Amino acid sequence: MTCLKPENNTTREIGKDELDFNQFDIMNPRAPTPTPKEKMNGAEVKKSGSAPHGVYLPNNNILTPNMTSPEYVQLSTAAAITLGIMPGKMHRCECTRCLNILLTYPEGCRANCAYCGLARHREAERNYADRNFIRVDWPAVPMEQIAQTIGKDPANSPFHRMCISMITHPKSDADTVAVLKTWTKYVSPDAMPISILSNPTTMARDDVKNLKDLGAEIFTVAFDAATPEIFDRTRGKGVDSPHKWSKYWEIMEDARDIYGKGKFGAHLIVGMGETEFEMLSTIQQIVDMGGHSHLFCFYPEQGSLMDHLPATPRDQWRRVQLARYLIDYYNVRVEQMSFDNLGRVIGYGLPDAELDVVINAGIAFRTSGCPGKFAEDISACDRPYGDSPPSDIASYPFQPEASDLRKIRKQLNRENPADPYVEGEEFDYLDE
Repeated sequence: MTCLKPENNTTREIGKDELDFNQFDIMNPRAPTPTPKEKMNGAEVKKSGSAPHGVYLPNNNILTPNMTSPEYVQLSTAAAITLGIMPGKMHRCECTRCLNILLTYPEGCRANCAYCGLARHREAERNYADRNFIRVDWPAVPMEQIAQTIGKDPANSPFHRMCISMITHPKSDADTVAVLKTWTKYVSPDAMPISILSNPTTMARDDVKNLKDLGAEIFTVAFDAATPEIFDRTRGKGVDSPHKWSKYWEIMEDARDIYGKGKFGAHLIVGMGETEFEMLSTIQQIVDMGGHSHLFCFYPEQGSLMDHLPATPRDQWRRVQLARYLIDYYNVRVEQMSFDNLGRVIGYGLPDAELDVVINAGIAFRTSGCPGKFAEDISACDRPYGDSPPSDIASYPFQPEASDLRKIRKQLNRENPADPYVEGEEFDYLDE
């Protein structure tokens, strides 16, 4: 098969029957609006000075306590349910396998990424600790309490991995070190591996190395956008945000040098206006460096500057999921794949029989992220329903069953005539 580089997708016309992907032209964020001075930088929270007491569950009807890292961190709803901090159930999941920790400050994240619920432009609307992120609330918990709880018996913990997520804040680098030291005081890195989801904008090479020296095993960079144009439009000067494509690649290269092959990676969001060819070319570049890629399906996050835009069509998402898995784990190269003139995958570089084996195994359609205890291609970071509702699953946080695979095959337009697709049961949305 040959690799056909598509034409520039900002100028082509799209027919109605071809709208199975999010084109560049329609995925344009709203412009951020100025924040009143009295609402900036967590002013109300800091002025009230309300002291935190134990766990804080997000509640937009009250003034947030003055919680700050490294003493306080936030947890994903899935992690909080797994720990027993919050009540709730996760559809078809008993727990999450990754303890996701997020730094927190009254000022919040100082970046303004268009697709993110934590973005700075929300200051006038919602206090930082009450903002949704990847579709869920993030309760705030004393860091030492978390470390002590897991440290009692890490070998039998439901978590396979711990990940510290940095944000754009002047204290983020120093506080990530402090959080990491609190964790390793109670939990050995040998008992539970540690990942860092970095903030390249504030980091230097020495920061990257220091985290490894303190016990971090894997270092990841959230590019999110697959091209410099989309990066700038959604994370840079296009939305009055400080991030730069070149700086992200600089820190990625530092991570390659310091952490080594297979121990660094990148987050990428599918469906923000890139073509499939562009996304897979970026994934191939990361693999050629020795890294791995973690995919997210674009979902219009409530309160974000892109909440009016369409979620990634499942056709586009499944094609990229499958192709990414082949690049990361089957040594198939993007040059072996073929693409139509709109940049869509039409050939995966494998014979049909081999491709069917991969599809039927189902792992390609599970959440991608840093590995857990089961296998290198099964992520600990399963992020239950972080990029879709349970009624229309994008990233499967569990092993897809036969009915799931029939649905996936239909989305890939690779149905087996002997096993026709049966419409699955629709589920009411349940907070993870």
